[in-house]
Amino acid sequence: MDATPFRPVRWGTAALLLLAAGSLAAAEKVGDKPPVNYNIPLWEAGKVPQAQGNGPLDSPFLTVFLPPAGKRNGASVVIAPGGSNIMLMYGVEGIDVAERYNQWGVTAFVLTYRLSPRYPESVRVMEGKRAVQVVRARAAEFKLDADKVGYIGFSAGSNTARTVVATSGPGDPNAADPVDRLSSRPDYLCLVYGPGRAPQGEVLKNFPPTFLVSAAADTGPSMGNAQLFMDLTRAGVPAEIHVFQKGRHGFGSGFGSPQFAEWMRQLELFLKVDGLLPEAK
Repeated sequence: MDATPFRPVRWGTAALLLLAAGSLAAAEKVGDKPPVNYNIPLWEAGKVPQAQGNGPLDSPFLTVFLPPAGKRNGASVVIAPGGSNIMLMYGVEGIDVAERYNQWGVTAFVLTYRLSPRYPESVRVMEGKRAVQVVRARAAEFKLDADKVGYIGFSAGSNTARTVVATSGPGDPNAADPVDRLSSRPDYLCLVYGPGRAPQGEVLKNFPPTFLVSAAADTGPSMGNAQLFMDLTRAGVPAEIHVFQKGRHGFGSGFGSPQFAEWMRQLELFLKVDGLLPEAK
């Protein structure tokens, strides 16, 4: 799979974000220096499953955010922004989160997935699993530990993330595509204001360590997180929950917020406790 340059965007409207997903993928390198951030398609051109066309909105990809060379610890994470499945909140639920992970030495991959109404939820679940497989397939290239690949989802991205984990597996050893031979199960899960519904056949005892965060006034996610925390604990899965007493939906990374700024610090500690955030190599 070829890599194409990416320049971060912070526009808030659906139209600008969606246009950015396509136009940024076609940006050129500056001189001989590699881009700081660049895109990796989930599938090669012309091989995207269930594609309704060949435009920028039909081609899911990962945007790579590399930590400083001296901080890299081999850990990685797939970040699925929210946006009600009709847009992608790249700023506070994508770029900001990736940059925080980079400070921890983690290589971050922001997922651009296909959106409604053109594509159903089943396609987004497929893409979430494929994203984990693609990261593992390129572990040697990025000097990553294939057993320390996390997945964090926000809102709609969080709802999809639960099904990604519940339906993930070890990969098909006989698949023609070598990427499909790798496990699609992330090594930890973080659900931010959106626990999602339990898919049919969900077995919680197979879940990886799970971190849950929401605000109490955002009652659907907060009550759902509380129930999921209890169910995971009963199933013997390491889990941690944070429900802020004030605030609502959409606080993102919490960067600069007097109320929400600490939640990612709590996530960092959670990952260290479970050995998922090692020291720099």
